[in-house]
Order: sequence, then structure tokens, then C-alpha cells
Amino acid sequence: MKMTHHHISMITKDLKANFHFYHDILGLRLVNKTVNQDSTDMYHLFYGDYTGAPGTELTFFEIPLAGRTIRGTNAITRMGLLVPSYDSLVYWQQRLQELNVTHEPITKYAGYDVLAFEDSEGLRMLLINHNGQTVPEKWTYWPNSPVEEAHRILGLGPIELTVQFPQKTIQVLQDVFSYTVIAEAEGVYRLQSEQVAYSEFIVVTQDGPSEKPGRGSIHHIAVRAGTKENLVALNDQLKALGYMTTNVVDRHYFESVYFRDGNNLLFEIATDEPGFAHVAHVDELGATLHLPAALEHKRSEIESKLKPLQ
Repeated sequence: MKMTHHHISMITKDLKANFHFYHDILGLRLVNKTVNQDSTDMYHLFYGDYTGAPGTELTFFEIPLAGRTIRGTNAITRMGLLVPSYDSLVYWQQRLQELNVTHEPITKYAGYDVLAFEDSEGLRMLLINHNGQTVPEKWTYWPNSPVEEAHRILGLGPIELTVQFPQKTIQVLQDVFSYTVIAEAEGVYRLQSEQVAYSEFIVVTQDGPSEKPGRGSIHHIAVRAGTKENLVALNDQLKALGYMTTNVVDRHYFESVYFRDGNNLLFEIATDEPGFAHVAHVDELGATLHLPAALEHKRSEIESKLKPLQ
């Protein structure tokens, strides 16, 4: 299958403020409230569309002691969020202004009409005009979003990677994920696996010190493997090319392989299944703390260390 985005994961210091921003302002649905499986005293939230379909998911790890991000190179520096039309950008410009959200005027980026903005922790994002183009059939509007239906966020668009050595990142995108460079100018490369924005990476060349991650930084980007069979094959391919991988890890909502490229960017490859359908009925997703079966016997202990989200 052609590779497209699966989800993107970030760091937040303040999960209550985070919930307010992504749920109340951006109008995304909280589709799963769980904990970091490697550190259970830490929340892990998943936002997305109605079902949390692959390609719509933004996830956040809460690290209360996280310092500020010191921006630099060798980092995932910005994510795109697709909206239906140019009129949607105008709507969002007014909405962000009214809600006192830091943003810039509508402009151009990589050939797209965009509206750049930041959350309260400095995470950089772009609302991108998808110009009425089709989206994956599994993407579904959340009917209770506070955002007008005609202008709701569709899912993930182009993801910006800032690196010292672009060919090291481009190599893995081309050789393993079958991406193609569709444009290049002044050290900025656009790559797609399909001719669609939700498969696109923007690779930006930048010298200097590497970014020091903190609140508002992007931890990793996940691409879709589709099936377990594809995931295993991609893991074998990465290892044959000399990349160190985690091998297949069961994340309960999907299975994953993690690795770092030649610029130390962290990539995840994730399956579509089982998704969130086995967590709760679709109308009840995100309503309560969900724990994988292996952690359920520790529920009382885990809940005692977590602060209420709302």
C-alpha cells in the first residue's frame, strides 16, 4: 500500500489547557483517554475525528515538568491540518482572533493557502486549504464539534521535517516508504507517496544545533502500515538497510515499529487495526479512562496518580 500519515504525537505540560485548546477551540474529538504504556503515571490523549480514524489522530503525552522547547534542526517542526476550503481559512482566521489564539495572516506555504498558528505551548501548526479534494473514506466528521460543519478540521496534512542532512531523511522516505520528491527549491523538498496532501512531507534543510524538545514539541510522526503483514515486511526492510528498530510492539490500539533516521528523527509505523472500536461504543469513546488489559489490574493505583482532566 502507499504510505500516508497515521498519527502524530506531541508533548504537553498542562493537559487541562491542552484539552481546552484541541477539544473546545479546534473542535477535535477526544477519542481515547489512556496512559503512556511505558510510564503509567502519565496521561496519553488521542484526538481525532468521530472514530479516531488513522490520519486524523493527534496524540499528547503529559509531562508536567517539561521545560520549554529550544527550537533547532533535526526535529519534526510543524504539522498541517486540512480544512475544506479557502473560506474555511477565513472562518478560522476570525475564530482564532476571537479566541485570542496566536496566528498569522493567510499566506502561501509549499503551494498551499495556509493559516499558521500556535497553541499556548508554542506548538506550530498550519491550517491548509484542501480545496474540496477527496479524503479517505474512513474519515468521519464528529457531529458534536463546536466548529461549524463546513469548516471542521478534516485530518492531517503535510508534516514539516527540519534536518541538517536532507538526503538522509529523503533516503528512508524513498527507499522504505516509496515516497517521491515532487518539488525542490533552495533546500526545501516536497515528497508524497500519493498525489494527496495527507501523504506529504516537507523536508527543510537547516544547519545549527538540534532542537531541544520540551512542551509544545513534536515527539514522533507515525505512518500507516495498514496490515500486520506490511508492518513486519517494513521492519525487515529497515533492518536489512541497517536501521535499528524496536521490532513489532503491541500498542493495544495498533501494532507499531519505531526507528530513527539518519537525522535522529523518530518515526513510527503503525497498523490500522484494531483501532478504537474495541475500546468502547463509538458514541462513548474518550468518556472514561481506558487501560489495556495488561494494566487493568493496576487501575486503582494508576488513577490515584492522575489528576482529573475536566
